[in-house]
Amino acid sequence: MGKLPEFKDDNLLVGFNTNDDAAVYKVTDEIAMIQTVDFFTPIVDDPYQFGQIAAANALSDIYAMGGEPKTALNIVGFPSCLDTSVLSDIMAGGASKVQEAGAVLAGGHSIQSDEPVYGLSVSGFVHPDRILRNTGARPGDVLILTKQLGSGIVSTAVKAEMASRASAEEAFGVMASLNQKAKRVLEKYPVHACTDVTGFGLAGHCYEMACASGVTIDLYMHGIAFIQDAPDYADMGLVPAGAYRNRQYSEKETDYGGVDERYIDLMYDPQSSGGLLFSVDESCAVDIMRDLRRAGLDTKVSIVGYAAAQGDSKIRFHA
Repeated sequence: MGKLPEFKDDNLLVGFNTNDDAAVYKVTDEIAMIQTVDFFTPIVDDPYQFGQIAAANALSDIYAMGGEPKTALNIVGFPSCLDTSVLSDIMAGGASKVQEAGAVLAGGHSIQSDEPVYGLSVSGFVHPDRILRNTGARPGDVLILTKQLGSGIVSTAVKAEMASRASAEEAFGVMASLNQKAKRVLEKYPVHACTDVTGFGLAGHCYEMACASGVTIDLYMHGIAFIQDAPDYADMGLVPAGAYRNRQYSEKETDYGGVDERYIDLMYDPQSSGGLLFSVDESCAVDIMRDLRRAGLDTKVSIVGYAAAQGDSKIRFHA
């Protein structure tokens, strides 16, 4: 991205320079358009489930910016050696999530590729004054995550045929769940910063938030919800390669505080369609946690840490 020319437009409210989840362009004083695109190769064997996860992941960027998705376009790469029924199932899974989100699937584009690729380009709307960004966390804020962690590690265990059925089913449920209900709770509160936890893992996205906000983030392992058996799989070394790349990116500015290695791996575990991570004044935490429970989320919500005045490290781990 460093070689791209700088684009300037007073109506571009959020661009790629802040590493945020989506672009936001002001249309009127009351409406801003959110645009995002996301796609990946299969992470589960079932085509329909793969489509659901990929679609939920793409839609999540709209929620992370505080908006509601309105239109979606399919992005497809598909090999000629596979039966087209597989592709039909993938797109049916994706369509089910677009429909659940209350958006409209309006077309798309496909190419031939060596392996299946699927995702969505999504557009949504938000009021210009209600945009959520990954910057703005303040010292004293509490950080709340709306999904349990460990989907990357559990997926690795599934591929190795070492995962329990319960953990595999929980991981799928987490990845396929929309962040819609959580976002609709958050819009009632003065959220200071928000992002969704995806490929960089919890620690990676916290690092971006800390850098953008000028704070240090303290993560407390004992308060974080994990998918069943994920810590045990991490202990067994069933850790995706992406977790190690994530760790290399920020480890020079991270204090691990003697935390057990398996939890360090879980902090960097790449998540597919993870939860919303948001920073809010601690005085709101009890009410938000109550409202999230009442919203009927299919996932586990946890207080993962706190923002503090900027110290020597951007991220500090605590047992």
